[in-house]
Amino acid sequence: MSLNNIKTRLFLDSADPNETAEVIKLIGRLDGQTTNPTLAIKNPAIKSLLSGREKVKREELLNFYKDTVGKISKLIPEGFVSIEVYADKDSTANEMLSQAKEMYTWIPNAHIKFPINREGLIAARRSIDLGIRVNMTLCFSQEQAAAVYCATKGAKKGDVFVSPFIGRLDDIGENGMDLIKNIIKMFKDSDRHVEVLTASVRSIDHLKYAVKLGSDIITAPAKIYEELGERHLEGLESYEYNKGSLLNISYKELNLENNWDQFDIKHTLTDKGIEKFSSDWDSVTTS
Repeated sequence: MSLNNIKTRLFLDSADPNETAEVIKLIGRLDGQTTNPTLAIKNPAIKSLLSGREKVKREELLNFYKDTVGKISKLIPEGFVSIEVYADKDSTANEMLSQAKEMYTWIPNAHIKFPINREGLIAARRSIDLGIRVNMTLCFSQEQAAAVYCATKGAKKGDVFVSPFIGRLDDIGENGMDLIKNIIKMFKDSDRHVEVLTASVRSIDHLKYAVKLGSDIITAPAKIYEELGERHLEGLESYEYNKGSLLNISYKELNLENNWDQFDIKHTLTDKGIEKFSSDWDSVTTS
């Protein structure tokens, strides 16, 4: 099956515009891109910014990030580019929303990434009310996805993404692809205003199964698209995902009419992800 014949949109997980151009040339399309603080400081151009220094002022790094997503946006003007706010364990909704308002002006096709914790969900609700598109990141449970749905009611389809990180669930012995399957099932009879963006893709099998399950979007690093190459998605109709020894994640019957704060959104991996993104950002910045 050709990549041009699938409904699932393909995003690149990278903060390097050079990779954007390379992947477009390689597979003939890109429907969007996801970035985050960790990816931003992996951009080879960061060396030029640092110019021998160990750290730069936060404003300098933000300007670098702005310039980077601006270049990416121009390469995929019909797609969407996700920009992540800085958030640590103590960040408030007001602090995140203030960043979101600024970042949303950087490019015309932005989604702003917030973590799925209490403050992130409050910021997302306020963002939707202001007409700001959002991508709720570091999703590791069906309950978190349900909370995203309930917190963003009234949003138009396309304005809200939820990003389950499947590879990180695999890392702790759980079948991350089950989470994708469960969230898609949960949203099946909803208004579908929240689109499922399969993230933390580690293999061609992750990508193929996400397409087969009907994930709205998949974001993957350049190396996955390089590996995919001319193989595209042959045999997808008969494809069976091999989970190996990974433990199943059971489907839960959740009421999407509830208020978002009625769901248990706590997850250790979300906390670890927030800590990782913020510490990576802090590693190259001064106040």
